Amino acid sequence: MIKSIKNINFFKPPFWEDRDPNLEQKESLFDYRKLWIGVIAIISLVASVPLFVLTFLNLSIYEKAIQAEVEYPLIRLISNTKNSISFFLEERKCALKFIVENNSFAKLSKQDELGKIYTDFQKAFGGIVDLGIINSKGTQTVYVGPYNLKGKNYENQEWYKEVILKEYYVSDIFLGYRNMPHFIIAIKKMLPNGDFFILRSTIDTNKFNQIISGLETDSTSDAFILNEKNILQTDSKFFGKVLSSFPIELPKCKAVKRICEITDHNGLKWLLGYTRIPNSPFIFALVKKPLVLRSGLNSLKKETFYVLGFSLIIVLGVVIFISTSLVTKIYYADMRRLALLHKAEHSNKLASIGRLAAGVAHEINNPLAIINEKAGLMKDLFIYSKKYQHDKKLLDLVESILKQVERCREITHRLLGFARHVDVKMEEVDLESLIKEVLSFLHKEAEYRGIDVKIIKKHTIPLIKSDRGKLQQIFLNIINNAFAAVSKGGHIIIALESPKQNIVRISITDDGIGIPKENLKKIFEPFFSTKQDKGGTGLGLSITYGLVKKLKGDISVKSEVGKGTTFTISLPVNP
Repeated sequence: MIKSIKNINFFKPPFWEDRDPNLEQKESLFDYRKLWIGVIAIISLVASVPLFVLTFLNLSIYEKAIQAEVEYPLIRLISNTKNSISFFLEERKCALKFIVENNSFAKLSKQDELGKIYTDFQKAFGGIVDLGIINSKGTQTVYVGPYNLKGKNYENQEWYKEVILKEYYVSDIFLGYRNMPHFIIAIKKMLPNGDFFILRSTIDTNKFNQIISGLETDSTSDAFILNEKNILQTDSKFFGKVLSSFPIELPKCKAVKRICEITDHNGLKWLLGYTRIPNSPFIFALVKKPLVLRSGLNSLKKETFYVLGFSLIIVLGVVIFISTSLVTKIYYADMRRLALLHKAEHSNKLASIGRLAAGVAHEINNPLAIINEKAGLMKDLFIYSKKYQHDKKLLDLVESILKQVERCREITHRLLGFARHVDVKMEEVDLESLIKEVLSFLHKEAEYRGIDVKIIKKHTIPLIKSDRGKLQQIFLNIINNAFAAVSKGGHIIIALESPKQNIVRISITDDGIGIPKENLKKIFEPFFSTKQDKGGTGLGLSITYGLVKKLKGDISVKSEVGKGTTFTISLPVNP
């Protein structure tokens, strides 16, 4: 009926075929085709979702790694260049501030003295084109440099207005009177009489070009300086000459370095890194074509999706294999269940036949009693009759009749005992006496194996109203199990107590092998047995559980492997 699991046909599982025709009247637990498809779908989903997540996570991490590989040199270059430009400006600012603080206005107003300071400045620092003193009316009163700017008035110049407000100012690149791109650093100094003057220096913009040209950049990169109005302050390889407008608007940012992707007016994408130069209007920018990033990432995506597809094929194959094996085992277990139900039905029929036989035995008991009485009367008549009292043959025949009647009586009593307790019959029961009666059946075994059985009463135990026969069967089953669990010379303690007014509790404790923790939840299930190798059917405790519940009681078990087991039965005094 049930095929071997080794013969599973994974292309056409056994549950795809019709079931055993002998079991067709029983209902299966599942629609195995739907179960199989459902299991495959669920396991495939559970297995593939992490695979997809890991794949896209891996792509994301790799993309970030490639991006970092491209961006890190840019960030480092931007940071170093920012420091170089910032140091260049700060150095000249501090030098000019030193000149203002350590020289009087009268001294600085002398052409020779300012010329000497200019010469010393160039020797010490360099990078300036000229020096000039501008009074509070905006007129340049003293000038040292290559241009004829003495007497020029800057009152309406933007940088002049700014330096009056801030006392220190770095301008962006502009043309001015000389019509040449340049920028200035100006420092305002207050005089004791409340007036002020400004020391103004024009900075050599070639220094910016020298710093930028010294950067290690490839043919796909371009470095330049912008101002806040997006005007180029130095020449750009890709975007034009100084004072040209930069065609791409920079994203709004704070004075920190950052890398982002931008698109120019031709639709070309660029990697842009930029940072503000502190205490100045300048922004240093570095752009790079992101060709390497795109090509490497596209190649990786293609390879990753190939691996993902191959992995999904393997996962699906394994899922089908496992699902088929799992559902087939469930199918065979269901077939075994149906077979057991078939056997149980057969056993039920046998029980009915037994009850019928018991009824017949009861009917036979009446004529047997008459035969027994009549045969006994005949024996008495023969014994007291002088004619037959010495007829041994006749007396032996009567004795044979009596023996056979006794034999029939024993047989009928056994049949009656089989069916006596089918229905619950309530009567007053002394539990201690009943347990002793059950133990009398096991007295010889206990004596032979040296098993010590004790009955302990913790309180006065009241008589309970229950079914005597069912109680006998309950205690016989549990005590039998205790005998089977203990070894030679073991101990069994039966404790009786009445913890509550209407409750009697019986605990049967042995010091046997114990029950594993994982089996405790299944101990009362039908067909579960820890003694299958000894011929156990797995029905004893299941029947016991049902009988206790029928008597409106409760049963529980505690056990520890190697220490023993305790079954506790609680019964109502008056159910």
